Amino acid sequence: MNNVTKIKIGRPAAEVFEAFVDPSKIGNFWFSSSSERWEQGKTITIAYDEYNARGDIAVLEIEKNKKIVFRWGSDGKGNVVTISLEEPDRGSTIVTVNEEGFDENDENLIDNLVDNKEGWIYALTCLKAYLEFGVTALRAALVK
Repeated sequence: MNNVTKIKIGRPAAEVFEAFVDPSKIGNFWFSSSSERWEQGKTITIAYDEYNARGDIAVLEIEKNKKIVFRWGSDGKGNVVTISLEEPDRGSTIVTVNEEGFDENDENLIDNLVDNKEGWIYALTCLKAYLEFGVTALRAALVK
């Protein structure tokens, strides 16, 4: 079971890619911080200071300016996220996030899928605001 979310951002794929993998940029739209640059084979600690939350991701694959694949958690049991970047024309990028690993037999499956979709839509909207308009104050404002 997977969940796919897409958005078009008016910036080149190289800029979108760097926003995710560069620890000095990710705090402008998503997590408060990232322990280091995302590279294949690394375990990265991400933090949401506003929610007093920290966790690890295992970076499984990196294809510069094209793809980022990671697994939530470092125990090998979390969902796998693939972020694909496609430049349909010069200066814009279609970002596709595909998260896989949801348990079809989980009694909370629908709630989990809806929460997941909501989170990705929010993160990608904050990314668009950051890269296209320089807005950095939207992140960490989603209320449950």
